[in-house]
Amino acid sequence: MSLLRIDSSIRTQGSVSREVLDSLERSYVESHPGTGVVRRDLGREPIPAGTWAAATAAGMTPEDQRTDEQRDALATAAALADELLAASSVVIGSPLYNFGIAAHLKSWVDLLITDPRFAPGSSPLAGTEVVLVVSRGGGYGPGTPREGWDHGTGWITRILADVWGADVHVVEAELTLADVVPAMAELRPLAAQNRAEAHEAAAKIGGGLRR
Repeated sequence: MSLLRIDSSIRTQGSVSREVLDSLERSYVESHPGTGVVRRDLGREPIPAGTWAAATAAGMTPEDQRTDEQRDALATAAALADELLAASSVVIGSPLYNFGIAAHLKSWVDLLITDPRFAPGSSPLAGTEVVLVVSRGGGYGPGTPREGWDHGTGWITRILADVWGADVHVVEAELTLADVVPAMAELRPLAAQNRAEAHEAAAKIGGGLRR
């Protein structure tokens, strides 16, 4: 049994989503001795451009007429599907970029959907707990100027829960840019509190995930 950890932040230093996932992972490992952790870092090692298009084209091409590129793309999709299905629990870091999810995470989802096991209506993750750690540079809650501008969290949650059938938990950290944006200086105490609460929530969820 293993925990599958998916990172999608393009930052390797100072990434809040990575830090919160670290807290969750530590808690999970401490609570589940002997359980392994499988890591896929989409931020550092993104899926090659063109893989999704090749896999999609392969699905509309007779098997004996597929190109080597199409066969390789289908093999990559199958490997990602195998990895996801083999996990006892899954944690995903999803920073908000330009009001949506990271392009690397979107490519991962798109490629998985080309595998028949992850096609809409198949619910391959039924019974699997997935923790989505969302980080946002600003504030997007009710009453804020950017309320409703987060177009990423709802989308990825719908894919995980409604399309793939997972039991999804969401941990959110906002105002993550307060420490580096002068105009957000007055929000730094609130940002620190928000981050601490995210770490606490992630650790609690991580310790309680099923094996």
